[in-house]
Amino acid sequence: MAGAAIPNSTVKANIDTNKSYLFPLILVTSLFFLWGLAYGLLDVLNKHFQEVLHVTKSRSTLLQLSYFGAYFLMALPAGLFMNKYGYKRGIIMGLLLYATGAFLFYPAASHLNFEGFLIALFILACGLACLETAANPYVTVLGSRETSEQRLNLSQCFNGLGSFLGPIIGGMLFFEDKGNPASVKDLSSVQLTYIIIGILVLVIALFFYRTPLPEIKEEEQTGNESLAAAKPLFAHSHFVWGVITQFFYVAAQVGVGALFLNYATEYWHGTSSKEASFLLSIGMALFLAGRFIGTAIMRKVAANKLLMLYATINVVLCAAVMAGSGALSVYALIAIFFFMSIMFPTIFALGVKDLGIHTKRGASFQIMSIVGGAIVPFVMGLVADKQSTALAYGVPLICFLVVFYYGGWGYKRK
Repeated sequence: MAGAAIPNSTVKANIDTNKSYLFPLILVTSLFFLWGLAYGLLDVLNKHFQEVLHVTKSRSTLLQLSYFGAYFLMALPAGLFMNKYGYKRGIIMGLLLYATGAFLFYPAASHLNFEGFLIALFILACGLACLETAANPYVTVLGSRETSEQRLNLSQCFNGLGSFLGPIIGGMLFFEDKGNPASVKDLSSVQLTYIIIGILVLVIALFFYRTPLPEIKEEEQTGNESLAAAKPLFAHSHFVWGVITQFFYVAAQVGVGALFLNYATEYWHGTSSKEASFLLSIGMALFLAGRFIGTAIMRKVAANKLLMLYATINVVLCAAVMAGSGALSVYALIAIFFFMSIMFPTIFALGVKDLGIHTKRGASFQIMSIVGGAIVPFVMGLVADKQSTALAYGVPLICFLVVFYYGGWGYKRK
């Protein structure tokens, strides 16, 4: 979910802009890749656990509940911890939680314990929440202010790369080859994957421990402070609608991916779980490309209008997915990723615009609204279990209607 820069704020740090911070920048950028990889593997785990642990679709989406629920619960404590002890210690704490959660996959897999996976994933995601809270400010100060946006966009590319590689890695390691009638009897590949990830994370934590990094102090700009301070935060209607819309958008994004493998294998005849995971990686690649293309389009088209257009297209694509028309509907499902690409940062920026002294707190509520990704996929799982996987995509269709409203009317400041 990361990707939006901190709006309407200035960032001060004890750095010399003439000094090279290439190695610290590489370290911080690695964090973007790590949480992208974790998210990319998440949707593959849904289908894998359904096959091996024989859990229902609705129960498998409890993985999303653990993952995004951790973000909701950990976001504010992580911010408080970093304000007191500094961002470097916050990053190290996040990496240690990430590694702990990854290592806990081993006993959970040994005992084929789904609840154990939920606990492990929750701890892992608590670590990711710490990393996401710290990474954006670090990238913006590790060098000159003139090139801060370029550095942040570069780091976001590695987030997309991790999300792209996650389904490929999961598809290669978690599922058997097509034509092999042997069923997967254990979760040894999951154990191996997350042990390697845990070791990698610990190595990066060691590098952070031994590398000097600047501490960051943020100060809100006060250009519109007098106007914004004249009324409380929740009296700003565009902010309130921004939080609501972000809740539904993240719900749609996570829901679209959570049942992707189920949909592809059910409605495109002959598609294996392994092949479906590769199709998911194509969707993630389109999501990454869409961010670059959407950013270029915004130079000519107003952000709210592009948001409204993309939401309209995704409503139509969701309807095509609900039709369950074989390969054509799967293509429509893949295309949804492209048109979701600009939604999170655009909603974020519109929602906190001109909040003045309320900007920082407003941004915190925007981040907390990603709890939608913990709740709504479970609703989709229930619909899929009781009706059909195709019909379940009516839920993100409704979510994109909320995004459409925000792009047309909800974003306006009163």
